[in-house]
Amino acid sequence: MVLPNFEYENALTEYSCIAGIDEAGRGPLAGPVVAAAVVFHSQFEIPLLNDSKKLSDKVKDELFYIMTNSDDISYGVGIVDHKKIDEINILNATYMAMELAADNLKNMPDFLLIDGNRFKSLKYTNYQTIIKGDQKSMSIAAASIIAKVTRDRMMIGYHTKFPQYGFDTHKGYGSKKHFAAIDQHGKCPIHRNSFLVKYENKQREMF
Repeated sequence: MVLPNFEYENALTEYSCIAGIDEAGRGPLAGPVVAAAVVFHSQFEIPLLNDSKKLSDKVKDELFYIMTNSDDISYGVGIVDHKKIDEINILNATYMAMELAADNLKNMPDFLLIDGNRFKSLKYTNYQTIIKGDQKSMSIAAASIIAKVTRDRMMIGYHTKFPQYGFDTHKGYGSKKHFAAIDQHGKCPIHRNSFLVKYENKQREMF
């Protein structure tokens, strides 16, 4: 199995500050979309670092601690809440979160490596999108962990406010448990209304 490495970063010899960017939370029915930007000041291997979707919560927490406490790594986080997602749609909200993450780095990056196949920004015009970048680029893989753990912890926090929805387990994604809770309790203040329109219409058609 090929793990993320610095091949993409090392190919960009004309740039001095290269940030890897990834997001978490595009698909859920509730909560924010969160992006992270990561810059490695020196290159070093991080055992087990890979696409966050392939790792256990325990390993992700351990990697998060290592990376957020390393002097060799800078990171920034961008958060766009459910209200803004409903206002501008999830794609534009994702772009906004990614831009905010880059803005929150200690030094402004001069090139972005972005997971996925699309990005849009008036501020950051030097970038490369990489499909499955979190499995290929070390910077993007690091960003995927920071974004995922940050968002998961936010959703666990929301669970204490709205325990009936089970946000601590499904993190806002459309599981059977989550839909059953919506059927029973209705929407809560952090649900994305734009994501639930089709479901609500389908429910109405049943009666």
